[in-house]
Amino acid sequence: MTSFTKSVAKPRKSVGARRNPEAEAAVLAAARDLVSEKGYTGFSVEEVARRAGSGKTTIYRWYPTRADLFIAIYTAERHASVPVPDTGDLLDDLEQYTISLWRFWASHPAGAALKSLIAEAQGTTEALEALRHRFLPARTADVRQMLKKGAKRGQIREEDVDDKVSLWVGLSWLKLLVNELDQESSVRRLMAQIAGIRSTG
Repeated sequence: MTSFTKSVAKPRKSVGARRNPEAEAAVLAAARDLVSEKGYTGFSVEEVARRAGSGKTTIYRWYPTRADLFIAIYTAERHASVPVPDTGDLLDDLEQYTISLWRFWASHPAGAALKSLIAEAQGTTEALEALRHRFLPARTADVRQMLKKGAKRGQIREEDVDDKVSLWVGLSWLKLLVNELDQESSVRRLMAQIAGIRSTG
């Protein structure tokens, strides 16, 4: 994780609608540090801009809301920390993936920040739209793909994939919100119930 420095970065040149990779990297690094220090409730585009030496208008052009900016850093951090298994067995894939994700949520500031985003989405339209339309579709793609592969192998029915994704999200977010991410011994049994597959573990 990028170390935090209190000095303000020198302003970087804007390249209009195109994203300058150096400037965007600085913005995301500053955003990661800010989330680590203050969580989602203390997270602001203004402070990210100050730390990154970037203009607020540039950041808002790239990320229309602070929820969008958080989703960008959450996605990068989660992608690096949570591998997507492909064991050839749906239940094994779901178990390994879910345990990795729960460990990421429990150990990384992004986990606590996600709880705050979920909470904010209950009160603001912008956060709800970001969570529903930009966070969930992308962040459930891995589970959906695992389930679709399981359907091709005949382990589940393809028409049940959407419902099973919803069940998986509901269970995982419940564990996140009530701080039960350490209950790894129950994951295989719960995944078997969601998938409708008899567990032999």
